[in-house]
Amino acid sequence: MGLYKRGSVWWMSFAHHGKRFRRSTETEDKKLAIRIFDKLKGEIAEGKWFEQPQGERCTFKDLTDKYLTEYSAVNKAESSQRRDKSLFNHLNEAFGHYDLTEITPALISDYKVQRRCEGVSPRTINYELTVMSHVFTIAMTEWQLAIDNPVKRVRKERLSNKLERWLTPEEEVKLLKASPEWIQDIIVFAINTGMRQSEILDLKWGQIDMDRRTLTISEQKNRCIDTLPLNGNAVKILAARYREGVNVNRYVFPNGCRHRIVASNLMRAYRQAVKESGIAKIRFHDLRHTFASRLVQNGADLFAVQKLGRWKNTSMVMRYAHHYTESLRATIEMMDKEKPRIVTNLSQSPKKRISTTRLRLVSG
Repeated sequence: MGLYKRGSVWWMSFAHHGKRFRRSTETEDKKLAIRIFDKLKGEIAEGKWFEQPQGERCTFKDLTDKYLTEYSAVNKAESSQRRDKSLFNHLNEAFGHYDLTEITPALISDYKVQRRCEGVSPRTINYELTVMSHVFTIAMTEWQLAIDNPVKRVRKERLSNKLERWLTPEEEVKLLKASPEWIQDIIVFAINTGMRQSEILDLKWGQIDMDRRTLTISEQKNRCIDTLPLNGNAVKILAARYREGVNVNRYVFPNGCRHRIVASNLMRAYRQAVKESGIAKIRFHDLRHTFASRLVQNGADLFAVQKLGRWKNTSMVMRYAHHYTESLRATIEMMDKEKPRIVTNLSQSPKKRISTTRLRLVSG
């Protein structure tokens, strides 16, 4: 048993019938917190404390359903909501039937091992743990449905620092030749705009300004509204599809029925094209990496690349700066402009009276 602080508020930690409980005293006054805790200990000793933790009345599946409807749907973009649903499908298979108080760090650690054995990438496992942790945090702080966050005591998977994959111009030609006609424009548009797959499939004509050669994105991960310039290649694709008076609510890249292309259909066709092209495996998201890499290789300012790609900071863009050694050559060759000259400096030892020549390399 003991008192401890969370922020400025005092909390109580105690065991009852073999279970560990944590309760907020809801006060910042330590003396008052001690009195509240002493009263609770007295009730436990007298057998008058019968409160059950709220988490026992709520399963993890109940909690994720509540999170999707009351938090994710209100606070996140559509793409992030879809991501949450996908992550919860896996998490609920493992934890959905458990009461919240039954989910322990050991149980979560076993889940990590299981997912690793299934061949799931460390990054995906970390995504699952991150959203699971956030669910517990919201359940504790806002809904009072949990008294602890067991995910915080589980170590995340270690990520390798290998460079991201990017597409060379030669590989791009091979990929386009092997691709069905209906996804060729999507591939080229992705490379030239750096847009995410969901952003391209969601793109509607109301977001395009052909006169200004710009597009506006509002439903995105950072929940910001960005208006971005378009290069010539992107404009050509749009111009070929554009018609005067086009409905602003129609998709720029629709399916045959003018509806939104189903992402799984796009990915199926894309993976088949990669396979038939004979190039090394490359994900659709790597087209976004290609966008950043080509800008950096051609000497673009990292801050400009960050803004065009809508990354939070330049640290993410720095990954692409390391992709291409040749992009650094122009800078290192600046040293060649500095031509050294040799200066002869004669000195004589006062003791041995021997003339010596010292060569000193001086920058010109």
